[in-house]
Amino acid sequence: MDLTFDADIVIVGGGICGLATALALHRKRIKSLVLERSESLRATGAAIIVQANGWRALDLIGIGSTLRESAIRILGGRFISLNETAPLEFSFGVSQEIRCLKRTDLIKAMADNLPIGTVRTNCQVLSIEIDPLTHYPQLMLSNGSILQAKVVIGCDGVNSIIASMFGLHRTKLLIFSTCVARGFTNYPNGHQYGSEFAVINKAQVQLGRLPISDKLVYWFVTRLRTPQDATNWKDPILIRQSLMESMKGFPEEVVDMIRNCKLSDLHLTELKYRAPWELVFNNLRDGTVTIAGDAMHAMGPFIAQGGSASIEDAIVIAKCLSQKMHNTKKKEINVRVAKEAFDEYVKERRRRLFWLSLHSFLIGKKLDTKSSIVRFIIHAIVSVFFTDPNWHTHYHCGNL
Repeated sequence: MDLTFDADIVIVGGGICGLATALALHRKRIKSLVLERSESLRATGAAIIVQANGWRALDLIGIGSTLRESAIRILGGRFISLNETAPLEFSFGVSQEIRCLKRTDLIKAMADNLPIGTVRTNCQVLSIEIDPLTHYPQLMLSNGSILQAKVVIGCDGVNSIIASMFGLHRTKLLIFSTCVARGFTNYPNGHQYGSEFAVINKAQVQLGRLPISDKLVYWFVTRLRTPQDATNWKDPILIRQSLMESMKGFPEEVVDMIRNCKLSDLHLTELKYRAPWELVFNNLRDGTVTIAGDAMHAMGPFIAQGGSASIEDAIVIAKCLSQKMHNTKKKEINVRVAKEAFDEYVKERRRRLFWLSLHSFLIGKKLDTKSSIVRFIIHAIVSVFFTDPNWHTHYHCGNL
């Protein structure tokens, strides 16, 4: 039976993971097609903290050097607790590379390095089926057409259509009691924070502040969700008002930073996560379909690894597909090649993603709870399983 394929490899989702996967495949001279449901490529959220493992991954897909030009390196940090009668403060060193990137800069760098025509916008996937005769996937699109592919990689985020194939339905996502507000503040005459990462904590409100450049600062605030957040998240004026209320007792410079943030740069989101054990007990490959990024391992921002882990996924997928295709006479993808490649990809990523997800889950739950007993138990578990708090930055996903 002769088939006409719209594309051998279709990537669903044009976010960080989808574009990174397309770029990693491009570096291996493998063509792909990215389907993005929005009218243009966009970056959800304000910024992304990239640690040493993430920079190694960005170097592998060829955009690390470009992105370093727009983000200063963080050289040290300071933690301030306002919970005591007298504020508790201590400094800490940063031995590995950490920088904070605007998400728009990251998306643009990836898109600019892809061949023209790789990304198809305004293209929403409604469902996916496996053809019982060919065993290849078919994508049903919002315009009523059907797209035939040999391989589908779901990089379509926490509300993934593709992940539902594996029983990872969006309704099974759990929500932390904590939400996060993010924003940028511009200092036309330069800021005073140098290259320092600061964390300020008071009760169950925590603020993080990282410079991106000598004039631009990224900040985030985590706090417990309130009933009003269900409506506030769409209105930046209400977001700022709720933040100002949360920041009572914080230094005036912090309050000013939030006050001076442009409304268009404010974001408030609830934190959804996929339980760590779902990565262990669910099959993450069905025929020639697999998932990556938040579609597979939505984990919350608590160890700042979600974005970097997604880029690692992309590299491992490209590496596994390339190796399996190289072993075929025609150097092409077929059902057997795709299945073997994705099985290797899942095997290589499952263990790392479980531990990343578990670590982030524990930190998130520690922020969620008001119980000092629960916090003590979580602290004990973290101390046993994660003796090196920076363990996740040492990972190298191999060469492309």
